[in-house]
Amino acid sequence: MDMKGKYLVTAILLVGTLSVGMCSNGWIRAHATYYGVNDSPASLGGACGYDNPYHAGFGAHTAALSGALFRSGESCGGCYQVRCDFPADPKWCLRGATVTVTATNFCPSNNNNGWCNLPRHHFDMSSPAFFRIARRGNEGIVPVFYRRVGCKRRGGVRFTMRGQGNFNMVMISNVGGGGSVRAVAVRGSKGKTWLQMTRNWGANWQSSGDLRGQRLSFKVTLTDSKMQTFLNVVPSSWWFGQTFSSRGRQFV
Repeated sequence: MDMKGKYLVTAILLVGTLSVGMCSNGWIRAHATYYGVNDSPASLGGACGYDNPYHAGFGAHTAALSGALFRSGESCGGCYQVRCDFPADPKWCLRGATVTVTATNFCPSNNNNGWCNLPRHHFDMSSPAFFRIARRGNEGIVPVFYRRVGCKRRGGVRFTMRGQGNFNMVMISNVGGGGSVRAVAVRGSKGKTWLQMTRNWGANWQSSGDLRGQRLSFKVTLTDSKMQTFLNVVPSSWWFGQTFSSRGRQFV
């Protein structure tokens, strides 16, 4: 292929990328709304299964993602920087303002060409997050740009034990760096092999073995492929409902 042909292919690829909302500077076009006062994701765990976003380490700046972004729970815990598109909507957008939100919920599609339908990229944000980038008095939809960013968390990664009997499940939260978890393995103190866990739903991972009465270690791999091992992070005296922290060891 000659240089003219290469330039033509490059131009076609660039146009194709821009047509689905990707800007040349790395920001992606989307839209945003916000939850009402009574059903804010700042007070509900949502489809990711966080019992309380404050307890999970996320605070009030959270969002429900459309299906194109939520990816069946794989994006749970991930961080997104969002800014309002002021030139497109100067009436309701705040010029130059940005906010970083954590994905904690899923915005379902509907049969009426809704904003969360595939393939649209949409953020249904908590009101504290939404009004960091948009003017108060707006109860509609604003055009935004977004990009994936690293998560900054205080303290260590948190492991909340869930389940009952010999059904063991762990909810992983307050994850820094990439924020969203792709794979988890667990090892009990009575064994020598790592057991791969499967995503039950959202940020909840289940194992096939009975791990009661054992110290537990976890290997956590994020969606950006970074992995850390947390040895004996859960004591043998653990019980369902308890949360344990890696005590400062964190993804960056």
